[in-house]
Amino acid sequence: MRFLGFLARRILGIAAVMIGVSVITFAISHVIPADPAVAALGDHATAEQITAFRAEYHLDGPLSEQYLTYVGGLLHGDLGRSIRTRRAVADDLADSFPATLELSFAALLAAIVVGIPSGVWSAVFRGRPPDFVVRVLALIGGSIPVFWLGLIVIGLGYYQLGWFPGGGRIDLFVPPPPTRTGLYVVDSLLAGDLAALRSSLLHLVLPALTLGYFSTALIARMTRSSMLEVLGQDYIRTARAKGLRERVVIFRHGLRNALIPTVTIIGLTFGSLLSGAVLTETIFSWPGLGRYATASAVSLDFPAVLGVTLLAAVVYPLANLAVDIAYYWLDPRTQRG
Repeated sequence: MRFLGFLARRILGIAAVMIGVSVITFAISHVIPADPAVAALGDHATAEQITAFRAEYHLDGPLSEQYLTYVGGLLHGDLGRSIRTRRAVADDLADSFPATLELSFAALLAAIVVGIPSGVWSAVFRGRPPDFVVRVLALIGGSIPVFWLGLIVIGLGYYQLGWFPGGGRIDLFVPPPPTRTGLYVVDSLLAGDLAALRSSLLHLVLPALTLGYFSTALIARMTRSSMLEVLGQDYIRTARAKGLRERVVIFRHGLRNALIPTVTIIGLTFGSLLSGAVLTETIFSWPGLGRYATASAVSLDFPAVLGVTLLAAVVYPLANLAVDIAYYWLDPRTQRG
């Protein structure tokens, strides 16, 4: 019951965050000294066309009335209609968000698979060559700009070696799998389409490595720091004094406790990957949420910008909620309240 109460409070918190974000974003978007009607129709639009456009998108009333109209649509699941694409914003997000979600999952998976073992390895061999190598690579990963790394990865993996495709989600001559989740890898598996599966996996490699390199370095540093702290605790010395194998001491007694702060970094990293993939998606022509948000902001597409912002406002609290659930499993003290 305690855990259910916690979930209920967090869900109410997410709702409050969405309300606050919607108010702030709506106000800021309408304070910008630019006219979305002129931006959409062009400088040669007539006054009648501009007036009709503003009436169509509810831009002709007071700001408070526009916000109430927008909130009324939200309560019915309507995020408005994009000024740029002339489609429902919900439909645009449904098309672009799965691509970003798939890329972020792949980048986070690569970061976890490489970062946690690297951090453990570095902590176990503290002060020795493996520790030095991991720390140097982590320092480089935290310093390299994403756009530069993306260009280097494309130049090496695509132009020089020819091992991976250069951009997009799937080859032009391979039809996409039937849409069920919007994630090409998952949909290819569900459809049993091996050609689409192979193509989508190959297209994921370069952008996922580019997007996940910084997160890998961050996770490795945090894991190393936590492991060094845990390995110096009394219960670790007691476990060793009992004659337990070093592997058991490190992974069963050490790593599980060291993962608690690392899980926080993983949760926050996932939220940042979803909202910070703009450069990676641009470099690799990835049709995701980042490119959609950038194009919408440039064209003063207020409904689309609001839709992207609200989606990001939901993703971050959900990532934090997943972290708290992981705490509940990793740390028995949280289960006792």
